[in-house]
Amino acid sequence: MPLPEIEPDLARAATLPSAWYLDPSALAREREAVFGRTWQLAARLDELRSPGDFVTTDVAGEPVLVVRGAERLRAMSAVCRHRAGPVASGSGNRRSFRCGYHGWTYDLEGRLLAAPEFEGVVGIDRDKVRLPEFRLENWGPFAFVNLDDDAVPLAEWMKEIVARAAAFQLGNLHRAEGREYLVHCNWKVYVDNYLEGYHIPIVHPALFRELDYARYRVEAYDSACAQIAPMRRGGEGRQYADPAEQEKGAAYFWVFPNLMLSLYPDNLQVNLVRPEGHERTRVLFEWYVAGGGERRLLSALELAEQVQREDAAICEAVQRGLASRTYDRGRYSVARENGVHHFHRLLARFLALAT
Repeated sequence: MPLPEIEPDLARAATLPSAWYLDPSALAREREAVFGRTWQLAARLDELRSPGDFVTTDVAGEPVLVVRGAERLRAMSAVCRHRAGPVASGSGNRRSFRCGYHGWTYDLEGRLLAAPEFEGVVGIDRDKVRLPEFRLENWGPFAFVNLDDDAVPLAEWMKEIVARAAAFQLGNLHRAEGREYLVHCNWKVYVDNYLEGYHIPIVHPALFRELDYARYRVEAYDSACAQIAPMRRGGEGRQYADPAEQEKGAAYFWVFPNLMLSLYPDNLQVNLVRPEGHERTRVLFEWYVAGGGERRLLSALELAEQVQREDAAICEAVQRGLASRTYDRGRYSVARENGVHHFHRLLARFLALAT
């Protein structure tokens, strides 16, 4: 399958070819070229406060173990060096990690402690056997992992978000609510949908009544987009900032390739998009608030649930439409779809760099 080419001029550009949403081989290439070379949200720091606290996750198909050691946080392979068994699963607290296949045991820094019944093996230096380590950096209440040793630092990758978030006290927030949704579409369909407000008048009538749609816009940055979505005066929506909150600096960010962050003066909403197959996507929603913020959050959750149901339905319909023999590529609205165009350009760039 040829690499996608996206014209830089938005007014002349065509969208991604439909094959990149339909072909299973596309996801395999994206896991290596995109998810394997970008910063991926891996854990919450409040899960990793004490030595031995750990979380397991998946980054670009790689089983990853994030653990608080005696000195610092580490991200390591969760795959045993013997015959690829699992050294940990789930989350919790351990003094060491014992493989569930043959009992090889590792300390919190990934060093091999025990290899049962392995006497007589020639040419192995047990002192050098350890779980491979990956890059890990923190921002706000989160730990991020990158499998690419040459990737730019997290603060540079998210520089616009870091700058805007300086006014928010993210360190004081705690997780108040979490929900998951399985959507039967390619992960890029879901991201495309998130990055434009063009569909709001049709797909989200209740949300449209709350928004000042005429002032809705998307700003593109190096590896991110910001959506500016002011509320109508007198609107009752709570998931999105009212005009006073906009003046305080509310911001709605997407970070390439699959992270959405909605920052408000008193809470943070996180959406993480995880492909589970070329036509199946799991979307994780989490809300973080300061002390006493749970009550105000309740009104946001009802609207968020309605919007998510509407988004899931249209994304699944689009996935079916992409398989039509009559369709391959479309065009972008210059007024409304610059964010989608930016996403497709970034995707094409990362895929080309991996060839």
